[in-house]
Amino acid sequence: MDAVITVLNAVSTFILSTAEQPWVYLLVFICCTVDGFFPPFPSESVVVGLASLVLTQGVPDPWLLIVSAGLGAFIGDNIAYAMGKAIGTRRFRWMRSARMQRSFAWAGYELQKRAASLILVARFIPIGRVAVNLTAGATGYSRRSFVGLTALSAVVWSSYSVGIGVLAGSWFEHNHLLGVMVAIGIAVVLGIVVDRIIAAVRGSTPMRPERAKVNSDSR
Repeated sequence: MDAVITVLNAVSTFILSTAEQPWVYLLVFICCTVDGFFPPFPSESVVVGLASLVLTQGVPDPWLLIVSAGLGAFIGDNIAYAMGKAIGTRRFRWMRSARMQRSFAWAGYELQKRAASLILVARFIPIGRVAVNLTAGATGYSRRSFVGLTALSAVVWSSYSVGIGVLAGSWFEHNHLLGVMVAIGIAVVLGIVVDRIIAAVRGSTPMRPERAKVNSDSR
């Protein structure tokens, strides 16, 4: 618990120190882009934390924050798709873990049944979106459809993230650091809740390996 608080303090302090910088939008763009294909990158924390300062400090600009986060998310998701198409879903060690392989198998099965809703919902789950996007590329899901769905999901996700941050920040207008920490905490908790719901649904869905098979070979 102490470690979590320490990390939150570090992230919050960093956000407070960069919110007024003109390059903060580039930082957001980079974070959201990398997060599309590298799960540990904390894009939600950065976006929500910065948004919590919009009402209390007047920075950053919420519309530019939405645009930079959404554009980064869109590009990151499509990089993940291209990676899946090019190298499959077993090339790296983290891909071969039991959890990731279960996620890839489930994503492959669900993409055949409800691709649109899966891609839209997956954007809100840090690890889930990477699994779905890689699988979409590896299984040859329509690129045109994927581009359209990820464009929509990026707009919805960035708007939602900024909205959550602004709301949380307004509750603690006299304590900016606490507002940032609460905003980040809310984003993390919501991500975990959605992840658990998806995991429960996945657990109750009969797996069909022959349909859920993903491309494990390099192309």
